[in-house]
Amino acid sequence: MAREDFEILSVAVDLQGPEVVKPYVEGTTFTTVVDTENKLSSLFQFKIVPNGIFVDENGTIRLIKQGFKVTEKTHLDAVKQLLDEKVEKIELEDSYYSPPSQVEQVQIQLAETKYKLGMQYLKNEQKEDALKELDEALQLDPDNFLIRKQRWYIRHPEKFTDKIDTDWQQTLLKQEREEEAKKNGELDCGPEGCEIPGTSQ
Repeated sequence: MAREDFEILSVAVDLQGPEVVKPYVEGTTFTTVVDTENKLSSLFQFKIVPNGIFVDENGTIRLIKQGFKVTEKTHLDAVKQLLDEKVEKIELEDSYYSPPSQVEQVQIQLAETKYKLGMQYLKNEQKEDALKELDEALQLDPDNFLIRKQRWYIRHPEKFTDKIDTDWQQTLLKQEREEEAKKNGELDCGPEGCEIPGTSQ
């Protein structure tokens, strides 16, 4: 029988702050905190959401999964095994992550710096300067869907109210990927479009 003495903590990565997050957590029974500075994603090098981290009572990470889904049986089974104390640690395959080279690591660090600068510009209501830094951050780290999505939110906040328009995101992602592919000389979207990271079943 699974242990019941555990807590769920949700972390919303959203530079717009708590007011934007509130509609999505109404009616939930667990605590949600808001990471407006992308600190958690930077710490674990997450490039998409949602993600799952299982931490035991001693603060030891027993499971970390980029692209964690509560609808995915293997993900839920992993958590149940940890709660039942059948295993000490579980590693699930991560198709979104590959260790960066030294050059890529420098680019990622520079992208994070530009992201933080963009957030500071946004706090100072300098929207165009913020978008310039985020656009440059994405050029340095094009697989970072969190940066990409924050740019979308600033430019098109109406697409993120009430219900998030994933069809619109799919279309925009395809357009952006095609533009990026032209610059790089390689197209990476198939005939059915581009997969939005973290949303495939």
